[in-house]
Amino acid sequence: MPKKKRNNGSERERQVVAQEAARIIVNHGVRDYRAAKQKAAERRGINGRGSLPGNAEIEAAVAEHLELFGGESHHDRLRLMRVAALSAMELLAEFTPRLVGPVLTGTADENSAVNLHVFADSAEIVAMELEGIGVTYRPYERRLKSRRDQFETYAGFEFHHSHSPIQATVFPVDGIRQAPMSPITGKPMKRLDSNGVQALLEHI
Repeated sequence: MPKKKRNNGSERERQVVAQEAARIIVNHGVRDYRAAKQKAAERRGINGRGSLPGNAEIEAAVAEHLELFGGESHHDRLRLMRVAALSAMELLAEFTPRLVGPVLTGTADENSAVNLHVFADSAEIVAMELEGIGVTYRPYERRLKSRRDQFETYAGFEFHHSHSPIQATVFPVDGIRQAPMSPITGKPMKRLDSNGVQALLEHI
């Protein structure tokens, strides 16, 4: 029985840390789940690895927080960002874009960007397309896990479109076959094509 109490206490501490981490993520724009949960644990005076939630638990807490406190404004923002995603995907249609991340999962907040994966023979081709249609962009690099314990760095371009920040990360053409690993679930990232995004908009 004492052991059960300790387990229950540990579970409660995990929930408290997850909820506090969700507040930090949504209210302060922190994108790093590890940093958010460490800060949350410090705020709550909770120590011990068993008391720290996993990233999937934090993502669930973020979704719950947005649903509870975001209300209609959260749904409106999510719709606008998905509309922006669909429009940006049309701009980059020749690169077979896929929507990933918070705008897809529904955990996007006011600090989130629309995350796209695009596929081309080189990042320069995507840059030339953006320049050709008059889009001003900022280049970036993103380090993603492609397999267990193996990371690769990908070029990307950030630009504004339909009042939303868009981040398009460039993968090789055959990269469409295997999504990188999600830092949240540890499984291949969920990707959605433009038809799927349109279906999301019809059911939000």
